[in-house]
Amino acid sequence: MKLRSRSLAGATALAILVGASSSAHAQSAPSSLAQAATTSSASPDPLGPLKHVHAGVLDVAYAELGPADGPVVILLHGWPYDIHSYQEVAPALAAKGYRVLIPYARGYGETRFLSASTLRNAEPAALGQDVIDFMDALHIKRAVFGGFDWGARSADIVAALWPERVKALVSVSGYLIGSQEAGKTPLPPKAEYQWWYQYYFTTERGRLGYEQNHHDFAKLIWQLASPKWGFDDATYERSAQALENPDHVAITIHNYRWRLNLAKGEARYDNLEKRLAQAPKIPVPTITLEGDANGAPHPQPEAYAKQFTGKYQFRLITGGIGHNLPEEAPRAFTQAVIDADHL
Repeated sequence: MKLRSRSLAGATALAILVGASSSAHAQSAPSSLAQAATTSSASPDPLGPLKHVHAGVLDVAYAELGPADGPVVILLHGWPYDIHSYQEVAPALAAKGYRVLIPYARGYGETRFLSASTLRNAEPAALGQDVIDFMDALHIKRAVFGGFDWGARSADIVAALWPERVKALVSVSGYLIGSQEAGKTPLPPKAEYQWWYQYYFTTERGRLGYEQNHHDFAKLIWQLASPKWGFDDATYERSAQALENPDHVAITIHNYRWRLNLAKGEARYDNLEKRLAQAPKIPVPTITLEGDANGAPHPQPEAYAKQFTGKYQFRLITGGIGHNLPEEAPRAFTQAVIDADHL
């Protein structure tokens, strides 16, 4: 393991989801949360300086807060977001005594591939394996996980395939594990419409368009996914820096093309993908969350509840909360992590 410090520089699952809802209740996000979420990011970075560790095929950049000997919480971000989705959640958890780790996914921020010859692969199993490699590199046997969008999918994958490594799980939009086979099933027209960008990315025009316009493209996704979130430019710009990673476009395009079986993965992940294609149950204590104004494609809670076989709760977070739930409703997300840890 090499460890050093440096300064700071997500529908195929819908086709396989089944089940009925479990215990559910709504929570209102306090009005102060919306104000907190739009605080100018010109202030000092609340996540502090980044650390780096060699893990698997990556040099992973990550933020770490809280006591080194505290129970570990790993928070995973989505597309097109970054670790600052947890800029209020992480300090709040650290204040409760947790050791909080927030890694940049492959293709984001300062995370880099160790070899130029490694395929810029973003199939779900690869992203899930990255998390395990990260834990191994830091000698972390078990952690509480929280995630949304791509991050929720990766957290779901780890909880399904390596449940012994997961003490508890908080997953926005619930069960997001899918497969290429499931991706062959057409969705209703309205649902297909929500995935416009996935089809755009299947074309060379789309790849070039994202390459040339990813800054404004990602901002549009933020606006569509969270239509009631009044984030300011400074808040967006802080996270948008992570999209300047040299592998970001390749990782984004590969992920969405892989889902439609238009891009190949790697043989090293084939066995994991076969297991994921069977829609494995998640046995760990879990709380799933949904915002009442999520404008991004997402499954309904009753569609996935039976995929969680351990202690389980669903919480609807109200007050105009969209897709980037940890940043839009940080208190609700923080409380969910603490509560899941004690289920």
